[in-house]
Amino acid sequence: MCPLFNGLLSITGCYWSWEVQGSTIDLTFIWFSAISFILFGCGCFVSPAMRREYDRYGLAAFRSLVGSLQLLGAMGLLVGLYTPWIGQLSAGGLALLMLCGVGVRIKIKDSVLQTLPAFAYMLLNAYLAFVAY
Repeated sequence: MCPLFNGLLSITGCYWSWEVQGSTIDLTFIWFSAISFILFGCGCFVSPAMRREYDRYGLAAFRSLVGSLQLLGAMGLLVGLYTPWIGQLSAGGLALLMLCGVGVRIKIKDSVLQTLPAFAYMLLNAYLAFVAY
């Protein structure tokens, strides 16, 4: 059982707990973004479909760099639960990364539907950078 009161999350039956500033929805957004970018980052290294996408973007040489930045950003979001300035910096970096992703999608003339996920993650991480932490 994990009681949640006024931004204090404590896990009963465990040896640790942490205090999080902000609301439950902010905490949910942080975890959602972190888990998403862990999966996206890992996908850059192991997924043949992701390899084909980067080839289509004309950015095959940057796939490992982008994957590494996504993983670092995700870890930073989680460390930000303890040290908020790291969370802010990470969320801002992920928002900039997604802004570049939106730019690439526009440059290669992807549809609005194909561009929407990058745009949504950009907005989510901008919110986390400026509001949640």
